[in-house]
Amino acid sequence: MMRRAVCWALVAGCLLTAAAQADDWPSHLIKATIPFGAGSAADVVPRAVFDRLAAELGQAIIVENRPGAGGTIGSAAVAKADPDGYNILAQSSALTISPAIYPKLPFDITKDLSSVLMLGVSANVMIVPVSRPWKTVQDFIADAKSRKPGSISFGSAGVGSATHISAEKFRLAVGIETTHVPYRGGAEAVADILGGRIDFYFCPLTTALPLIREGRVRALVISTGKRVTDLPDVPTPAEAGLKNAESVFWLGVFMPAKTPREIIERFYHAGTKVLAEPSMRESLTKLGIEPFPMKPAEMDAFVAREIADNAKTVRAAGIKP
Repeated sequence: MMRRAVCWALVAGCLLTAAAQADDWPSHLIKATIPFGAGSAADVVPRAVFDRLAAELGQAIIVENRPGAGGTIGSAAVAKADPDGYNILAQSSALTISPAIYPKLPFDITKDLSSVLMLGVSANVMIVPVSRPWKTVQDFIADAKSRKPGSISFGSAGVGSATHISAEKFRLAVGIETTHVPYRGGAEAVADILGGRIDFYFCPLTTALPLIREGRVRALVISTGKRVTDLPDVPTPAEAGLKNAESVFWLGVFMPAKTPREIIERFYHAGTKVLAEPSMRESLTKLGIEPFPMKPAEMDAFVAREIADNAKTVRAAGIKP
């Protein structure tokens, strides 16, 4: 009887502590981990939202970039962090690709992380150096098929990144063998496109638009099922005659799985309010980000579906760490 009473007292104490944490949250600064390099789309968009969200929450949000291993290093750090609402992860589509590529991940996405807020979606756009002869995606396909397998190279923001999957879906649909050049982040891939050292890169629209407008790179095809307003002349995969080549680039916020639901809901509502502000909506639109609203539970289900779908692509492409 005494032992049972002690156990119940401990449980009650833990519940009271969690409730107190939720009531006080946020009482000090929040640490946001971005598992990609500074300047990438997965970095620029969350920072823009966090700047405004910090004011809404009344606490500073400090951002730390922890790139590497397709975003799994920074993600693992948050998955193992204290579930107190002060450790958040800003991730992208890459999160749902990693389980198929890294079977020994030190964390389980669906068990160790909780979805909190969807920031939005965007297209990846296939860009090529202006020094290359390809004016259209049909030009590229015809030339690539006439070449020796592996002679065409593409860059990515790392093995298992969203930019990697977009390129693999494209080349599988085209039916060509290519050479993959993974980088630690998107900025390095863009630099090598500008320098003509690689042939193509499926760049997030956020990063690609200024370069396309300035004529520094050429856009051949977008990754999504509908054309982008800012690139009205760039076709979709279906319009280019390609099947199963579509992919979407999304960005979202996560917390450790055992974070109190009250905190998750509070963050979600604050974030939803910020995302609905006209000035924020305008800023994100300029970055090529469209709204993709969903509640935390809906986002959890979406993430689970993405994990299953991306596993099929990884198997078909034979992607290895």
